[in-house]
Amino acid sequence: MNLTPKIPRIAIGSFMLESNAHSPVSTREEFAQNVLVEPENLLHDLASAHPKSPGCLAGFYDEMQRLAAWTPVPLIAAAVGASGPIDQAWFDQIVASMVASLNRALLDGPLDAVFLSLHGAAIATVEADPDGVLLAAVRAVVGDTVPIGATLDLHGNVSRAMVQQADYLSAYLTNPHVDTHERGAECARALHQALTSRKRWHRGFVKLPFIPPSVTQNTERKAGANTPYGDIIHFGQSLINADVKNVSVLSGFTLGDTPKAGMSVIVSAHSAEGARIAAKTVATRAWADRARYVPKLTSLEAATRMALDAAHNPSKPSLLFADVADNAGGGGRANTVWILKAFYEAGVTGCTLGIFFDPALAATAHRLGVGATFDAEFNRDETHPLSGRFNAAATVAQLHDGQFVGRRGIAAGHAISLGPCARLIVGGIQVIVVTVRQQAKDPIFMEALGVDISAQRSLIIKSRGHFRAWAGEFFSDEQIIEVDVPGLTTPVLKNVPYEHIPRPLYPLDNDWGWQVGDPEMFVAR
Repeated sequence: MNLTPKIPRIAIGSFMLESNAHSPVSTREEFAQNVLVEPENLLHDLASAHPKSPGCLAGFYDEMQRLAAWTPVPLIAAAVGASGPIDQAWFDQIVASMVASLNRALLDGPLDAVFLSLHGAAIATVEADPDGVLLAAVRAVVGDTVPIGATLDLHGNVSRAMVQQADYLSAYLTNPHVDTHERGAECARALHQALTSRKRWHRGFVKLPFIPPSVTQNTERKAGANTPYGDIIHFGQSLINADVKNVSVLSGFTLGDTPKAGMSVIVSAHSAEGARIAAKTVATRAWADRARYVPKLTSLEAATRMALDAAHNPSKPSLLFADVADNAGGGGRANTVWILKAFYEAGVTGCTLGIFFDPALAATAHRLGVGATFDAEFNRDETHPLSGRFNAAATVAQLHDGQFVGRRGIAAGHAISLGPCARLIVGGIQVIVVTVRQQAKDPIFMEALGVDISAQRSLIIKSRGHFRAWAGEFFSDEQIIEVDVPGLTTPVLKNVPYEHIPRPLYPLDNDWGWQVGDPEMFVAR
């Protein structure tokens, strides 16, 4: 008798996209600029010191390496920051690639498990639930007995199909997302436990008719702060016990404009009753707290006065102005000119804007070289009307190839490419111009181009909240100002042209006496 323990074969891959329904279509080329690792290169990337692959995938791989002997079976890893709906043909290619890799792997023997690093808020130009479709395609290949684990961004818009097809789902607990590696490692332990104990999970799922504005979703709980989302996630974690293994509260992505929009609660437990009770308990408390999710934005006029005051009064604290409506991490173009134009025309000095997406402007700066002064035409090639146009004399102060390793925050330790970058001096403002659309999720994007962030009197950041994972090094919460200007990621939900979300949906619709029950409650095995 052969008593040698079987070494499990686990397929691993990734598909991550957060789709803003009103942003330009996301194509293969955009994925290639961000993360597109073919199966034959995935294991080499994950074993490198600074992988390009998503943090959850890296966390899963590292934890499995620590736990026990295993054989990873690589699938495609395709990931991009928030963008528009994915081109349907390109999404079909991703699914086909994963299916083909799984079928090839099965020729060498059975697979024991599958892990996928997902986002959960993708939509396609045709398909409304790409994440559910992908999970169903994987399930169709591996069969009902093979456990599938997946991580989700806490902004995922979860469908019933996603919960049905995956055995174990774990969403981030932090916003900014600094626990991606931990969630991948959690899934590694969960799948390892499933393979050794042969126990599977029930999933309790509740979809709430509630869409909290993006700027109210910070999870860091501080004394005196109104952090309802942090509170509900903390409450969910307090319910974990020998039966309940995971409680995920997903705020949803406010700009997805999809039938699966809205907050979701997913519970993974060994018993159906445990999954049901925990999911209902958390969802009931989250709904009771809905009125606490209130954005607090500052007008552009007031923000401009504050920046001028900071520039003229060095004894006062410096300020960070968050352009939350132009967040590349939510599908924004990262190139609206409204704050830049207002600050420039008002004569604001000691200010840096980091970062501004304008490939044509970056190319011009690289062609002219350091020291050149020219008429900078911001958004010369941009077609979206919310971006706007702006012209001003600019001097090229520094150039960079745009290849970075994250220093701090959600990208720490990961390789990131922004393409050719330039630091331009425009009046009293420094502007970091980049070729690849991205949010300012790491201070290295500015520091590598010669910006001393601690010396700035004001800093303009095109990000909704992920900058907070590094900004505490330079700015307290009281120094951060969220500005109300136009953009594709506005947190003012009445300004979002919704067409496909379910109604009624709070706070867009008048309050009503909703409570958890069928068909909102669902338990899968």
